[in-house]
Amino acid sequence: MINLETPRKFTALVQQAHQVAEQIFRPNSRKYDRAEHSYPKELDMLASLLDGMNASSAGSGAGAAGVRRDGSADTGNRNGSNLSTVLGVMELCWGDVGLLLSMPRQGLGNSAIASVASEEQLKRFEGRWAAMAITEPGAGSDSANIRTSARLDGDHYVLNGEKIYVTSGERADLVVVWATLDRKLGRAAIKSFVVEKGTPGFELVRLEHKLGIRASDTAAFLLKDVRVPKENLLGSPEVDAQKGFAGVMQTFDNTRPLVAGMAVGLTRACLEETRKLLNKAGLDIDYARPLHRQVSAVADFVRMEADYEAARLLTLQAAWMADNRQPNSLQASMAKAKAGRTCVEVAQKCVELAGSVGYAEGEDGAGLLEKWARDAKILDIFEGTQQIQLLIVARRLLGKSSTELK
Repeated sequence: MINLETPRKFTALVQQAHQVAEQIFRPNSRKYDRAEHSYPKELDMLASLLDGMNASSAGSGAGAAGVRRDGSADTGNRNGSNLSTVLGVMELCWGDVGLLLSMPRQGLGNSAIASVASEEQLKRFEGRWAAMAITEPGAGSDSANIRTSARLDGDHYVLNGEKIYVTSGERADLVVVWATLDRKLGRAAIKSFVVEKGTPGFELVRLEHKLGIRASDTAAFLLKDVRVPKENLLGSPEVDAQKGFAGVMQTFDNTRPLVAGMAVGLTRACLEETRKLLNKAGLDIDYARPLHRQVSAVADFVRMEADYEAARLLTLQAAWMADNRQPNSLQASMAKAKAGRTCVEVAQKCVELAGSVGYAEGEDGAGLLEKWARDAKILDIFEGTQQIQLLIVARRLLGKSSTELK
């Protein structure tokens, strides 16, 4: 049975992640929000520390690097790398979401590799920073509509197409590109390929200017006859109409709880600073009194705390299920939907409650509320929008296929 307290063996890891967030992320948060597209050099010193954290606790880590389901025969309850990574992400995003996404070798492409790569591929790509390229100008939330093509030519696949909104696209060593072997075959023909930076025809065309997470670079790529070795295809090369693109979609079952964890961490940061402002204003939060007998600001705060706790527990549940080899697609989407929406609503409400303090730029504390409100929105969008998550949840609950419920 799941225990929703932080496992004792992860206590040190969570404390380390919080120290990184408090001593490195928070002090540099505003600096790199203003210096968009500048690489946060302060993160280089974290590389060895993160490698050590990821190597400890049976492969557990506090970064955003991907997690892999354990296929062992152990039937007992497990608290493994999924849960530990989510707990670490919550702490780090309490510090800064953009800086988390900028950490070396902790990209979402690493999650894809960790989820579906072979043992040989895991060793070959070990220690490399991998971004993930899914979105296209004509294919956003509907990843099944991908047009980037992959054609087998001898010992290579030849990729052609365009990818946008690639997180860490400029800084990463590798990019996991989603492409279709045959558009006529629909979802089943979609595969993911690891493309080395510097491969001829793989062109970085621009970096995006964004509302939030400005510390993280977001790139657009053009692929013109990019030749990728057959060995760089993740998962099976066979097109199985029965399984669809379950292999590449398995990545989302692991990464959506991570994104939910990011939202949970940012939500907690907003609530903590707003609580300080309420207390400073002489407003005490009395949990023993009914909300209708407390001032409006306090009632709003208690409701936000309830939403935060629900998002946190859903996120831990989704991660725990992955560790215990239980199908978690429904729970991963529920966690992502709840945490993303809660983060946006809480961040905006905290700015409102803080008044001019929340609306103005500051270097730390409540002065970061306006930045957090900007950062929050992406957490409700990437890895599948709010609308897509709710659609997935509905399909799972009603037993409908993607063609039956659109």
